[in-house]
Amino acid sequence: MKVGFVIARASSLDTTWTTVHLAAAALKRGLAVRFIEPWDFEVDASGRLIARAHSFDEPISAAALVEALTERQAPRRYVDLGRLDLLLLRTAPLDVGTLAFAAMVRDRGVRVVNDPDGILRVSHKAWLASCPGVRVPPSVVTRSRASARMFFGTQRLGVVVKPARGSGGRGVQRVRPKRTDELDAAFEAAAEAGDGYVVVQRYVPEAIGGEKRLVWLDGAVLGGYLRRRAAGEFRHNLKRGATAEPTAVTPEELSVVEAISGPLLRAGIRLAGIDLIGGWLIEVNVLNPGGAYHTDRLAGTDTADAILTRLSRPLEQDTPWVPLAP
Repeated sequence: MKVGFVIARASSLDTTWTTVHLAAAALKRGLAVRFIEPWDFEVDASGRLIARAHSFDEPISAAALVEALTERQAPRRYVDLGRLDLLLLRTAPLDVGTLAFAAMVRDRGVRVVNDPDGILRVSHKAWLASCPGVRVPPSVVTRSRASARMFFGTQRLGVVVKPARGSGGRGVQRVRPKRTDELDAAFEAAAEAGDGYVVVQRYVPEAIGGEKRLVWLDGAVLGGYLRRRAAGEFRHNLKRGATAEPTAVTPEELSVVEAISGPLLRAGIRLAGIDLIGGWLIEVNVLNPGGAYHTDRLAGTDTADAILTRLSRPLEQDTPWVPLAP
């Protein structure tokens, strides 16, 4: 069995990435692994979809895997993408060219996780804000500064402003109540950091207790951890200095996840990172959903292997899981 991982850039990987641990788990199982960067895709003269990939065929540790990729020491081999058994899309920020190639690979019968068409929709925060019956903080998603100001004026605790398509906390700011000047500057920064659409969302005071990242697969929660923000910072991204702590998943949180599971599965999303604050659904990460490393480190689980077990099943055994009961 041959598994492909599409990544944004080999030099950016580190040993905390879920992608790395998924690849190490695949190699441990005896699967061949191919890492593909966006510029590796090609269509040859016969119309085949191919890629010049970083190639691994023997078991290797996560640390050694990262070193081989970041130092570009792995053998480069051309792979016929139509002959892959599984292709995992692990790219952020979104690259529409990559999604186009991935959709063509999918149309040749290869299982692609997550579905490219679903990624295009779900990775935009307008999708989440528009899902009926899902408990998200009140917000508007707009390009209109006037609409943002109108909503802002109703929020007693201020708002969080962020790009409608983005990740890693880039372009995200908190705006204090009544500070319209701060809102305008934050709106401009968020618009430039994304695709022009901006989310203006009610500030959730429960954020002081941290944000939970849950690992979601096919409607089930495999585990998760708590991200506690750094001193002087309101964002909970680990790249912004937050720390990872063990946590339990509450029945209320499982109810929130259950509500979003149907829309995700219908969109062709199988693997996601779900972010919750105080029972509010803040974000769904489908571009490079992480969480396996810290979940396993803190809870002693093997989430990466569980994900690979599920995703590498033959298609005829690929039936939906029943979500965990709240």
